[in-house]
Amino acid sequence: MINTYQTSLAAPPVPPRLSRSHPVLIPAPLPSQGHSKSLIRFLVGVVLLHLFLSVGGFIYLYHYGKLGDVPSDDGKAAFLSSAKQETSHRAAARMLVDKSSKSKKSAEGYLQWAIDHSILRNINYYRNSWLTILETGDYYVYSRVTFSKGDSKVPLTSIIKLRKTETGEEKDVMQGYCNLDDHRGSPPVPRLCTVTQVDVITLEKGHQLSVWVHDLSLVDYKDGATTFGMYKL
Repeated sequence: MINTYQTSLAAPPVPPRLSRSHPVLIPAPLPSQGHSKSLIRFLVGVVLLHLFLSVGGFIYLYHYGKLGDVPSDDGKAAFLSSAKQETSHRAAARMLVDKSSKSKKSAEGYLQWAIDHSILRNINYYRNSWLTILETGDYYVYSRVTFSKGDSKVPLTSIIKLRKTETGEEKDVMQGYCNLDDHRGSPPVPRLCTVTQVDVITLEKGHQLSVWVHDLSLVDYKDGATTFGMYKL
């Protein structure tokens, strides 16, 4: 008897069972084309705006910087006028020695100034020998005393004296010396030497300054040879 239930075809294999589950990757949706174009346009706009601002700022600084370095004629005139006006209001004095004081007694020793031929601005004078300070501040003080004769006993000395009041105690604030060379045995030539002094002194209102020498008869009284002055810094 023939078994009709058997066949030569094998049964299909059973698919293997998964022992664990695998994650399923879901791709993210790509940005739309319109969104990408908007982002690119925004970035390009920011870059161009920054570039324009940088170039414009450079041109502005360069242009006005040059104008500041080289002012116009009107600017120069205004600056010079302002500087001249400021200088004209500063306290200053330039004193020329009084030629008639040559006949004064040598014991006095204080140089006399020719007030009519001197310059005084915001500075007063007292008895033609003392200059009185009217404004407190730092002053550039200078003195030039020329001697035409020497003294065999004492050196040729020029001293600037300071006192706080008209009757106050005097104080030496600047002093200088010079020497006349001995020309014996040589052709006669004028014998001159000059004591030049400069300094910055802090002065208060009411202070007085004067120039003192040992012997007034030894001083050269020619124009410009002996002067004294100051100006406020």
